[in-house]
Parts: sequence; C-alpha cells; structure tokens
Amino acid sequence: MAGFCTPAATAAAHATPTPLASSRKHIVMCLSPKPSGGGGGGSKTVRLASTGAAPQVRALAPATAAEEAAGPSPVPLNVEYLAAEFAGHGVSFEPVGSSCAVKMALRNGSVAHVLLPSGLVTSYKPAMWHGTVTEVLHTNVAEGPGGRAVIRGGVSVDLRCAGADGVWSPSASGAWSLRDVRGNPTTSIEIELASAAPGNAAAARCVVTLHPEALATELAVTNGASSPMALTCAVPSHLRVSTPDATYALGLLGSDYRSVEPALSEFSVIPPDYGAVQQSAAGTTARHRWANRGLDMILSGGQGRGAADEPDGEEDDDYKHMTDAMCRVYSNAPKEFTIIDRGRRNSVSLHRKGFEELYVFSPGSQYQWYGKYAYVVVGPAMLEPVMLGPGDTWQGAQYLRNPNL
Repeated sequence: MAGFCTPAATAAAHATPTPLASSRKHIVMCLSPKPSGGGGGGSKTVRLASTGAAPQVRALAPATAAEEAAGPSPVPLNVEYLAAEFAGHGVSFEPVGSSCAVKMALRNGSVAHVLLPSGLVTSYKPAMWHGTVTEVLHTNVAEGPGGRAVIRGGVSVDLRCAGADGVWSPSASGAWSLRDVRGNPTTSIEIELASAAPGNAAAARCVVTLHPEALATELAVTNGASSPMALTCAVPSHLRVSTPDATYALGLLGSDYRSVEPALSEFSVIPPDYGAVQQSAAGTTARHRWANRGLDMILSGGQGRGAADEPDGEEDDDYKHMTDAMCRVYSNAPKEFTIIDRGRRNSVSLHRKGFEELYVFSPGSQYQWYGKYAYVVVGPAMLEPVMLGPGDTWQGAQYLRNPNL
C-alpha cells in the first residue's frame, strides 16, 4: 500500500508529523461554521487539563425536516469559476442543486465524484479486469425540505474537535472549501479540501486522491488553540453489494469486537426499522432511542449498553458472513481486510492508517436484492478520542483498493 500514500500520510498515529502541503489556491465555498455548544447528551466526556472544561463529544443526529426548513437555503457555488480556475488536471465541475460535483477521471477509465461543500464522495468506479468500470459505493438520493436533494451514503468524514469553546465539525456544517487540484489523468488526481474552526481554533485538511487502482482519503487536523483538544474521527464507506447474504468480510479472524449501535451522521444510510427489529429480536426495550446514541456508543467504548446488545467477543471466522444485521467495532484488526460480494463477483480491500479501530455495519439480508438497503458499511474509527496539545497535528487515512484490475 505504500504506493498509494503521500509523504504526509505516512506518519504514525497520534504523532505530530508535518502538515499536508499548503496551496496558494484557496477558494472559500461557504460561510464559516458557527461555534457549537459544549453541552449535549454525549456519553463520553473529555476533560481538558489546562482549562478544567468538560466538553462532550457526541454524535450529531440528522437534522429534522423542521430544522432544515427553518434554516436559510445554501448559496450556490460558482461552478463556472471553479472550472476555469482548475482546468487541465483531469477534473470537471457540474452543479447539483446548490452544491457542486467534482468529477475526477483517469485514462484507465477509473472515475470518482466528490460533492462540495460537504466533501462527500458519492461515486467511485474503478477500472476492472474485463475492460469496464463498476460502481462500488452505495448512495441514496431523496427530496429534502424545499425540494432540495439529500444525498446519503458514499464515503464521508465524520470529524469532531472538542475544545474549551465547544465542539466543531466541518463534516456536520458542510464547511469544506476547495483548496487545490493536483495531478493528471495518467498517474493520479488529487483534490485538496480545507476547513477551519471559528477563530482558527482548529484546521482540517482532506485530500481525496484517485489512483488507477485505489481511492485514498487522507486527513490532517491541527490544534490551533492554546489549550488541548479532543479529536474523534471516522471514515464510513457505504459499499454497494448485491445483498449482505452474498457478502463476506475476509481477514478479521482473531480480532476483538464490541457490538454497538449504528453510528449516525448526516450521511448515514440506516433502514428505518433497524432499531425496532433489533429490539424486537431481543425481546426488550432499549432505555434510549438508538438513533440518538450513534457515535456516542463508539466513543464510550460501548459503556451503558442495553441488555439487547451482544456481548464482546473475538472473531472466530476469517470469512465472516454478513447476512445478519450487525454493527461492530473491531479492535486489534489487521490494517487491511477485504469485502467480497459473490453476487456481483466483486471485491474491495480497505487499508487504514492512524486509526486503531474498524467499524463494520450490515443492515441484514431481509431487504430487496440490489435495492435501497443492499450495502454494507466499513471504515476506520476511534473508540477513544485523541488528545491534541496546542500546535499538535494528527493524521489518518483510508484507502479503498481495487484488486480486480
């Protein structure tokens, strides 16, 4: 996997490596996010030694229709300006409502789409051995408040920084800006996104790179405040499959796992009856509605779980069948493992850096083949926050590799 990594992504986890290279091109795509309040019902509390404050790291549940309708409509991006500024790198720009889709296309046929300003990767079609391309990501598109399209699934970055001033998340606020486009259609194409917290208390960069045989998501977060900051991050990837009943996870044998409830973000795809089915099967009622717990369950290490949750254990199957509904966080897992879909005769390998844990979710096989819920979710995650001192930088990465070229 070393061939997929930029020098900035090779540093060890929790270290303070050199930040990703800056660029002179910086186009502000949206307004700076408002500071988030430090309160909330999160189950994981991080204490900052220098301030004595106790901001809570908690999941941001998707906004309700009323909340979204009450907010102002997003300002459309200047697609023509972007096309003129970044032409010549194998990229093209297309308006999608008030958003903008950035298309990366290589000469071997591989294609990827990134949505701005959310940073959501909505499509990845790698070139296959038989000469065509195959979509490996799963997305759902629905009509939101005001007739706006709501896109969920794909590859997203769920990044949160908790400091003395509260919790900031570029993912939840849609505050990613296009900073630079590098590369060429022959070798690889890089799209660099950037975001900054109010007052520059934190700065985040995300580089999405399309290689002939892989799609890389590389992250760097720097604490610009004068006090410590608690960082949590996950990179969930919704992978398209024929059905979870024909899908297997290869390479997790011997890994410890903790059963948790699904982690939610504004891009999560969760069947509406998932929580009800799980509770009914267990014959008990959870003390809290599962949809409001999401990432809190992961960050708390599963503390406070209801009686319906499965006990912790060790994976005893190196060819894990994903037919049943499951949601686990694996620890001590290999840095790379593979998802195999026997129905579509396709496979995707996932490699991670800077993350200790791995998130795996299957909605179960009771849904229609090749339908709305024919997918699984995998990606690097954290059971515990990473503490960043003033000026410290954390880096992490995920690589989706196509072994079928």
